[in-house]
Amino acid sequence: MDDQQGRHALILGASGITGWAIVNSILEGYSSKDAFAKVTAVTNRPLSRDDSGWPSDSRLDLVSGIDLLQGGQASLNELIKEKIPSINTVTHLYFYAYQQNDDNRIECDVNRKMLERAVTAVENLSPKLAYTVLPSGTKIYGVHMLDQFPFADILPIKEDAPPLPEPWVSDLFYYDQIDCLKTLSRGKQWTWCEIRPDNIIGFVPNNNAYCLAQTLALYLSLFHYVEGGGASCPFPGTEKSWKALYNESPQDMVARFSIHASLHPEKTGTKSFNCAGEETSWKEKWPIICQYFDLRGTPPVEGSMAPSAYMEDHRQDWDRLAKQSSLKGGFLDNNISHPHFQYFIMALLDFDRHMDMGAMRATGYTEIINTNECWTIAFDRMRKARIIP
Repeated sequence: MDDQQGRHALILGASGITGWAIVNSILEGYSSKDAFAKVTAVTNRPLSRDDSGWPSDSRLDLVSGIDLLQGGQASLNELIKEKIPSINTVTHLYFYAYQQNDDNRIECDVNRKMLERAVTAVENLSPKLAYTVLPSGTKIYGVHMLDQFPFADILPIKEDAPPLPEPWVSDLFYYDQIDCLKTLSRGKQWTWCEIRPDNIIGFVPNNNAYCLAQTLALYLSLFHYVEGGGASCPFPGTEKSWKALYNESPQDMVARFSIHASLHPEKTGTKSFNCAGEETSWKEKWPIICQYFDLRGTPPVEGSMAPSAYMEDHRQDWDRLAKQSSLKGGFLDNNISHPHFQYFIMALLDFDRHMDMGAMRATGYTEIINTNECWTIAFDRMRKARIIP
C-alpha cells in the first residue's frame, strides 16, 4: 500500500510475546515513524495502558473482551464492530492469538476456527484488508518429536522441508491454519505469509505459558537473593542440551520481520519464513544470561535442583524479596505459566536443530539481534515493569 498514512494495524493476541512486540515496534517507529496511522491491540485478558509497557501514543486503541469462538459469525462481526469502531479501516492483520489444549485434535480445531472466524470478520468489515501475518514455529519441523526429529540429516532446516509424517501432521494445528489462509485468500485482494520462529525470548506484561525469559528471570533473581552475588549457577539441563545448536528468536526481531513482511507483499505473499537470530548453544548463552544477575553460569551439575523446584523450595525467600523490592505480585505463582516448558526447552531439546535464514534475508530484512542484546532487552523490560528487582 503506497499511502502509509492509511495503514491500520490490527494485532490479535497483543499481550503475547510477539503480539506485544509488534505493537511496541510500531509505536516506537518501526519501520518508519509514519508507517501506520492507527494501531488496534486486542488482548484476551484485560490489560491497562499503564501495565502494558507500551509508549504513550494517540494512534493506539487497546481492546479486550472479544471471544473469537463465541456465537456465530454474524454475532462476532457485530461484536468486533462494537468494540472496534474503526475496523473498516484495517489494512494489516497480525494474528497472534492462540488457545492451548492438551488434546491435539481439539487444539487443531479450536485454533483453525479462531483464525477462520477472525479473518472472515475482518475481511467482511474492512474493504481495505491487504495482508495477514500468521505465526507458526519449529514444531512444524518436528522438534517436539525429540529422538524422532526427522531433519537431523538436512541441517540447517529450510522452509521447503517436507511435512511431518502421520500421526504428527494431523496433530499439529499449524497445517490447519496454513490451509485455512490458502483457502480464505484465494481470489481475494489480500495476501498473507507464515513466520516460523524458534523459542522466542522476550517480555510479556502478563504471564504467558511459553515465556522462558520470564521463568529464568524469576529463578535467577531468587537464586541471587538466596545464594549471593557471584555464586555459581549450574545450567538446568543436560550435557547434550548444553551443546546442542539452535536459533533463538528475539521478540523484537520476530515482530519487526512480521511488520517488514507485511509491508512487502510482492516479496513475501503466500510464503513461509524461518525467523530467528544467530545459531548458538546454551554453552555460549548460559554464562551471558547469568551474568545479568551477577551470577556465574556453569555447565550442568548432576543432582542440581530444577528451577521450578528451587522456586517452590524458596517461596518464602521470594516473598521477602518481592516485598523489599516492591515487585508486582502474581508472577511466581500463576495458573498461566507452564512449568514443564523450561525443562522441555533446556533439557529435552538436546539435538542440533538450527534453521536456514536465507529466505528471510532475501526479502531485504537485515537486522541482527545478538544473544546478549536479546536477553538484556527482555530482562530490562521486566525490571521496568517491576516483575523482577
